[in-house]
Amino acid sequence: MDRPVMMKYKFIKVSNKREIDLFHQFPFSIYKDNPNWVPPFRFEIEKIFDPQKNSFFEYGECERYLMFNQNNLVARFAVMNHSKKDVVFSPRMGGMGFLEMINDQSVANEMINFIKKWHSQRGYRAFRGPINFAENDNFWGLLIENYEEPPIYGMYYHAPYYRELLEKTGAQKLDDHWSYKREFDMPLPERMIRITDRIESRSDVTLRPIDMKNLERDGEAIRQIYNRAWSDQDISEREREFTELTQETIQEMISQLKKIMIPETVLIAFVNDEPASFVVCIPDLNEISAETGGKLNWWHIPKLLRFKKRVKHLRTMVYGTLPKYRKIGLEALTFVRGIQMTREAAPTLEYLEGAWVSEKNWLMQRSLEALGCYHHKTHRTYRWEIDKQSVNTSPEEQSNEMEY
Repeated sequence: MDRPVMMKYKFIKVSNKREIDLFHQFPFSIYKDNPNWVPPFRFEIEKIFDPQKNSFFEYGECERYLMFNQNNLVARFAVMNHSKKDVVFSPRMGGMGFLEMINDQSVANEMINFIKKWHSQRGYRAFRGPINFAENDNFWGLLIENYEEPPIYGMYYHAPYYRELLEKTGAQKLDDHWSYKREFDMPLPERMIRITDRIESRSDVTLRPIDMKNLERDGEAIRQIYNRAWSDQDISEREREFTELTQETIQEMISQLKKIMIPETVLIAFVNDEPASFVVCIPDLNEISAETGGKLNWWHIPKLLRFKKRVKHLRTMVYGTLPKYRKIGLEALTFVRGIQMTREAAPTLEYLEGAWVSEKNWLMQRSLEALGCYHHKTHRTYRWEIDKQSVNTSPEEQSNEMEY
């Protein structure tokens, strides 16, 4: 009599508090000897997986899993799809993300096989990752360059071996996004200062920091610029990733950030009193997360309120210019004046990091380099093809995949 096939690994869908705790605690074992890793805030990750707080669930699904070898947790990850975003690819592509794993090629292989089966059962023939079940400005891509510095807020840090393990599973590069850095003690190029002075001297152009007494008004102005700017881009690939900012989203962002916001790091430029361009930078909240182990409890609030007086790093979150005002220098105005005003308002700052610049966006690269910024990190998104014959799942495999 043939003995039943026994699977080495078990996959458990996260569904209770104990499993949620394991999902968050597992990376601490991976990076226990790595001083550069910083845990993201737990509450922010949990919002992504909450259908009541994440509008992406309206058009998609997202599940997260723990992977065990007997009683040892060896990996965690999430799988996801979105009916509107996935169809812009041919073939349509689902996603995987929030990946952490031990240094074992068999773990990577079996994890990717499981993900292939999950997507295949939903009619997909490809998927990409690591991605987020939300916008692509946070928690997106695999770090493949510069493991010597901690991650800026919202960006992944990964162990160097992740790249080799994933690429041996058949992962193919989909795209790269670059992070740019600029130390605040670097002098601004004289040419950029002259350009900025000339733009600001125009009678129809004005610039000011966000008004902390009228945050909803200014937030709405930023939202209007963003939606029009990012839905009409020079790079078509970026348009297909675009999701319109809603009033509810901008109000939530304001509510979360107003306690730590430095007004001089959020600038709005106007042309004939019309909001035309903006840049939003925020203090690097990873500096707090590194101190609290990714938690934010009530007793951490005083630490948070004092944070902007000692912050060392700043992240550029988002920027935009109305299409009709592009290439007249408003971007230079907001960035140059932003650097000057920020340095005066927050003298403890050491550097600025602008994340998520597409490798295809040569115009933004050239603009940042003209300001003295330099490319210092790369996050890569991979693509996997799904061979239908390779994802047939036996009854024994199905039962083991969901039980622990």
